[in-house]
Amino acid sequence: MDIEIWSDIACPWCYVGKRRFEAALAAFAHRDDVTVTWRSFELDPAAPAERPGDRAEHLAAKYGSSVEQAREMEARMTEVAAGEGLDFHFETARAGNTLDAHRLVHLAGEHGVQDAMKERLMRAYLSEGELISDAETLERLGREVGLPEDEVRALLAGDRFAAEVRDDERTAASLGISAVPFFVVDRRFGAAGAQSPEILGSLLEQAWEARTPLSVVTEGPVCGPEGC
Repeated sequence: MDIEIWSDIACPWCYVGKRRFEAALAAFAHRDDVTVTWRSFELDPAAPAERPGDRAEHLAAKYGSSVEQAREMEARMTEVAAGEGLDFHFETARAGNTLDAHRLVHLAGEHGVQDAMKERLMRAYLSEGELISDAETLERLGREVGLPEDEVRALLAGDRFAAEVRDDERTAASLGISAVPFFVVDRRFGAAGAQSPEILGSLLEQAWEARTPLSVVTEGPVCGPEGC
């Protein structure tokens, strides 16, 4: 069963959703038959390498709220994250463009460490105050999860996987995904938002039960392990 998760590294609800999905998957009886792929989604594709100014002030301007309301929202989000074992520090978060980080996640996919890369990037941004548009930072984080240093440097020096990031985003648009996290199972079932482990578990069960064997409409002479 194939599960695709659209998310952005700079999305706090995406990190919470990751934890809740992990809990749901751990309790799923057929978890060993599940393949998870992280898909790219940029909340702000036009973001600069680093956005100057106070994060709460930017959020207040973006959503038409007061700075105090924005800080209260961050405090509530921090409390929710703590309930999932996550340690958010919005006061030190350095907002910026996430394109290169998404490209790094694609590279990690080629090396079988995509989930580890996604996890490391989210923790770096939301918990450790790292600037995830910075090339040196991305090189270091890539090394930490076992990516070849030369490949990471070559990636960041060029535009490798940029087309794949854009393709993920076009696919999201074609599926009607306009906010993240968004979970898609076998391109047939979906769940929007950082749902509870129970709801995500129900999604997995429903998708598994809906899997149907191939319908054979006619049969003819065949060859098999025992001969022809």
